[in-house]
Amino acid sequence: MRLFGRLGRRGPDVPDEVSSVLGDRARVVLSVARDERSGADLVATTTHVYAVRSGDVVLERPWHMVDTGSWDDQTRQLTVQWVDKAPASVWEVELPSTFPQVLRERVQATVVLSDEVDLGSKRRARVVVRKDLATQALLGQTILGRGVRSTDPGVRDETRAALDRLREQVGLD
Repeated sequence: MRLFGRLGRRGPDVPDEVSSVLGDRARVVLSVARDERSGADLVATTTHVYAVRSGDVVLERPWHMVDTGSWDDQTRQLTVQWVDKAPASVWEVELPSTFPQVLRERVQATVVLSDEVDLGSKRRARVVVRKDLATQALLGQTILGRGVRSTDPGVRDETRAALDRLREQVGLD
């Protein structure tokens, strides 16, 4: 990880060009890392994850849009899957770095309540109530498992019922 100019008094060192590109969006930076594959600077804030390359923000996602993340010690690759099925982000992070741990902690901070829905024939879905860390709003998400389509018979009804149960438990309409 390369260390550059500071952003704020308490945050980690942030490259000056990244600081100027992100501006107020990166008020509270928790971790910064370099993606050795693309040369992008990865920035974890309290509310979002960013990738900045050549003076451009190439990724800006709120933490509640992360579905899963995985770390491979041997390759130093951090793979992030997105709730909206956008292509996975694969970053090669130089160690030592707190970035993988911060990613995990931020994603966990968004999860309020979750449940797995058994759709039969080894098909599954997850329903989750998550918090948007920027606004503190609670929102429901349905994440379909491999090979499950929302148009399959019964999928919408079963996942909607499961999500409604979760929403009721946290006081959402």
